[in-house]
Amino acid sequence: MSNAMPDTSDATLIRIQDHGPVRVLTLANPARRNALSRAMIAQVQAALEAVRVDSAVRVLVVNAEGPAFSAGHDLKEINAARGEADGGKAFFAALMAECAAMMMMLRALPQPVIAAVETVATAAGCQFVASCDLAVAGEQARFATPGVNIGLFCSTPMVALSRNVSNKHAMEMLLTGEMIDAPSAHRFGLVNRVVPEGQALYNALELAALIASKPPVTLKIGKEAFYRQKEMTLEDAYGYAAEVMVENLLHREAVEGIGAFVKPKG
Repeated sequence: MSNAMPDTSDATLIRIQDHGPVRVLTLANPARRNALSRAMIAQVQAALEAVRVDSAVRVLVVNAEGPAFSAGHDLKEINAARGEADGGKAFFAALMAECAAMMMMLRALPQPVIAAVETVATAAGCQFVASCDLAVAGEQARFATPGVNIGLFCSTPMVALSRNVSNKHAMEMLLTGEMIDAPSAHRFGLVNRVVPEGQALYNALELAALIASKPPVTLKIGKEAFYRQKEMTLEDAYGYAAEVMVENLLHREAVEGIGAFVKPKG
């Protein structure tokens, strides 16, 4: 193993708790501000894979312990890799690939994912929030892509950020590196709701329970279709969405749901 990569694989950096059909994944390394080290990324990936194959889980909520939802990549880990013969290039490439894979797993999960943020989400931590389908923020939450301040433009966080907010809002965050507060994050479109301090997880669980009450296959179909059509031209998107609707109409959930809705009352 490279000396640049601390062996923290045996440490438990996340916690899992189920609330009926809702699973809560908690980033639980507050001493390191829930930095997305390679060990943290690996544990989150394993947890996401467990969610993907568990049909009993209808919605995933992600929250965090401590003073930060996540401060982004572990800069101490990154600096340690500079001692390698290649200056850390191979380590950096592996880190970025693993982080990108984790973010894409969030998007690819059949279950909706809700971020519950009470504190600070910066750099790849902000990317994590942007990669979730929904986000609930406590009124003291703050968000930033501050890499520009230390000579490292937040290029990978930019991918998720620019798919959530307008170009000008994304560029403002990326070029200034300044923190934005929860109301600004809501106005930008980065979060869905701003709630009283300390209530983000509670409100995220309420939202998750509402979503979990919907037909599960319908949610899976809808989430996948939403993201796929956004990358298409308007004409292709309508063609694709029409095909999805046809297949959805043939599924048992739609047969039963529509049948019950149009059944004469009384």
